[in-house]
Amino acid sequence: MNIATKYFGDIEVKEDDCITFKKGIPGFESYHTFILLPVNDTSLYLALQSVDEAGVALIVTNPYLFYKNYEFDLDEKSQEGLGITKPEDVAVYTVVTVKEPFAQSTLNLQAPIIMNINNGQAKQIILNQTTYRTKHPLFTNEGGETYARP
Repeated sequence: MNIATKYFGDIEVKEDDCITFKKGIPGFESYHTFILLPVNDTSLYLALQSVDEAGVALIVTNPYLFYKNYEFDLDEKSQEGLGITKPEDVAVYTVVTVKEPFAQSTLNLQAPIIMNINNGQAKQIILNQTTYRTKHPLFTNEGGETYARP
């Protein structure tokens, strides 16, 4: 299918690659279908692009590439509707707040995006009982490859 995007113009995407947020994303509740598009050749940063609205796209990344000790528990409520049966089903992304200069950009570790890689169901969860914040520095010396997925 052909979609209009915020950063890449009109592109062709496979319907099988779409990600479904049944309740939308906080702040974008009326948009339910998204696709992950690599921002550059490294695939370190991805655009979580709405299929229905070109102007709705969030830059996301794998938090474990920047914070190897990032962890949280997925309780039953967090997993509801995702169909997760084992840890290997899960991909985790965090929203990047892009700033100028780019080195000042931050990660929202308090509200990760959880996705079941087998069925494309996803949701953004809010971690309430945590020390994580919405604006962690993007660049630290804590990065690693643990649980990293492109």
